Amino acid sequence: MNIDAILQNSKPLALLDADLLAHNYSVMSGSLDVATCKTLSALFDERQWFRNEVRMEKHGFGRGRYRYFAYPLPAAIQQLREGFYAQLAPLANLWAERLGLATRWPPTLDEFLASNHNAGQTKATPLMLDYGPGDYNCLHQDKYGECYFPFQVLILLSQSGTDFRGGELMLVENQPRKQSRGQVVPLTQGQAVIFPNSVGLVPTANGFRRSRLRHGVSEILTGYRRSLGLIFHDAL
Repeated sequence: MNIDAILQNSKPLALLDADLLAHNYSVMSGSLDVATCKTLSALFDERQWFRNEVRMEKHGFGRGRYRYFAYPLPAAIQQLREGFYAQLAPLANLWAERLGLATRWPPTLDEFLASNHNAGQTKATPLMLDYGPGDYNCLHQDKYGECYFPFQVLILLSQSGTDFRGGELMLVENQPRKQSRGQVVPLTQGQAVIFPNSVGLVPTANGFRRSRLRHGVSEILTGYRRSLGLIFHDAL
């Protein structure tokens, strides 16, 4: 699998920051090739890699299913998680500084996860999501505990328009005393998108203010859609 293609063609920090401030998301410059997408997608059917399956309708989360990977992660998932974390940690620290937060994130994923485990968060959170006709994902946030990383990554493994129709990634931003803003994120097979886990930043004349962000997936009209979610903190 050619994982390096997506990690080595990342955007510079300044451009990534500008994208997120303007749009609440940034689609990466590099992408996974079709063969790699198919290989990763096939992991969903190998149950030994996963610790848990969630049927979304049962919990009122929407319709569809997703599976959380178990430790140890498949090598490709581990490489993607470590690589994206290393790129995003400086941005997370920049945003924390703008918000006046004391929290700082270490440069490596291993160091960050050590703090998770000290807080009792030890369950792996990278996941694969599987949707069929009529399935959807309600708006939500992925925190899983008090210790969480402010950004996450989603990689689309299926081809929009060919493998499925509908099923757009949606972001909804809430600002105080303003109506909500909804956005649809355009993705093609193999592309990765970075977006805030729960808190966005809105530039103002005096600095920055917070916004509240949630994400979800619109209804699948036809076909089947799989995606890989990279969440960097562990769960309780």
